[in-house]
Formats: sequence, C-alpha cells, structure tokens
Amino acid sequence: MTERLDFATLLRLIDERSAAFLRAVAAAPDVDVPVPSCPEWTLFDLVQHLGTGQRWWAAVVAAGPAEGPPAKDTAAAPREREALTAWYAESNELLMSALREVGPERGCWTWWSAGVSPANAWAVARRRVHEVLVHTYDAQLAAGAAEPMPSDIAIDGVAEFLDTCNSTPAAWPHEPAAVHYHATEGRSWLLALDGTGAWPAPLPPAAAPPSVSATGTAEELLLFVWGRRTPSDLEVQGDRRVFERLIAWEPEE
Repeated sequence: MTERLDFATLLRLIDERSAAFLRAVAAAPDVDVPVPSCPEWTLFDLVQHLGTGQRWWAAVVAAGPAEGPPAKDTAAAPREREALTAWYAESNELLMSALREVGPERGCWTWWSAGVSPANAWAVARRRVHEVLVHTYDAQLAAGAAEPMPSDIAIDGVAEFLDTCNSTPAAWPHEPAAVHYHATEGRSWLLALDGTGAWPAPLPPAAAPPSVSATGTAEELLLFVWGRRTPSDLEVQGDRRVFERLIAWEPEE
C-alpha cells in the first residue's frame, strides 16, 4: 500500500466532501440537469447513486467479516431537492455512524480483498472519501463549474485508486509493463503489470525506465484514473497502448 491517512482524518474528509457535494446540488438549476462527466446521468441520478452507496457501505461495515455483501437498498430517493439533500445527509450519517462504531481495524467484506488494500473499515472509509471527492467534482460540473480539489486529498486519491482498483493477482494478459504516474506536486507512483498481476508501489529513486508515464497535477491524474480525463489531457511519454489496455482490462480472478 502506498499511502496511509489516519482514520479520524478519513472520517473528517468524508464529511467535508459530502458538505461540498450538497452545496453543489443546492447550486444547480434543478436536479434534472445532466452531469457532463457521467453520460446519461442527471444530478438526481448522481445523488441517488452516491447516497445509496453510503447506505450500502454502512451496512457492509456493520455486518463485519462476511463471505458476501448485504443486499442493496433499492428504494428510490425522493425527487424533490430539499427532501433529496436531506436523504443524502441521512445516508452519509449512516455511514459515518457505522464507521465510528466499529473503528478502523474492523474486518468486513470488500470487493478488493485480493489486492493490497485491506478488507476493513479503514479501507472502506478511504474508498468513500474518494468516491465522494470525484462525485463532488461531477456535481460541481453539473452546477456550472468544478472547484479545484484539495491537492493533498487528490494525491491520496491517486494512490488509493492504484491500491484498490489497479491491484490484483489476476495475470496481466499482455507483455509486462511498468507504468509511472508523476504528480507535479512532487509525488510519483509505479504500477507493475505482469503475469503475477497488477501491483502498485511508491516509485523508487532508481526505478527502471517505464513502458509509459503520465505527468500532471494530482487532480488531473485522479480524474484520469477515474475516467474523467484522457491521456491527451496529460503529458504522456512512452507506449500509450498500455493505458488503452489498462483502461479496457477487466481482470478475472
């Protein structure tokens, strides 16, 4: 694992980003405006998606170690804006309460347990920080303009995505590759892709030349790995096909 924010900081960030998310929802013309970064979604769809996720992960954390996740609540969120934002605030508090009650080391089911992120409440909190961070960006776009992300959170967001989403023992189906990510704020990461899987790590000073590298601000890199930017939005050197293959890859473990 490449980064470690403490649990209290993660809980604070979930609340702070959720507050920013709700401000964006309140600033939008209405909840039926399209979300440019989430094709075919309206702002209502975005709020429902994020709120349902907060409720589901609250149930996952509360259930503790399990072979599989609890069923998702499929009840629709209210469509009127004031009721919708109250519903999201309640959803967020359900997650926060569950996380506070169990503490960071409580084990639970996760979909990323085969990778380097731990299957516990700390990793759930970290994942939800960045889920809310990116969807706040989406909501701000729908409301008119996105605000700059806090760079320290975006830095952890790049590392978290690599740890959680690009970490697997499933064999990479192409020739081995090394991917470097360089944030202009001074942080860099390595993603190794080979027959043993995909494994992220901090970039060592004497690392071998990569197959491909991407350089940008931490926010730009975070939006890239989350699918809101393309390689053309970054400074890319090396074989761009590696990025194309990585984006298209759906590993089976």
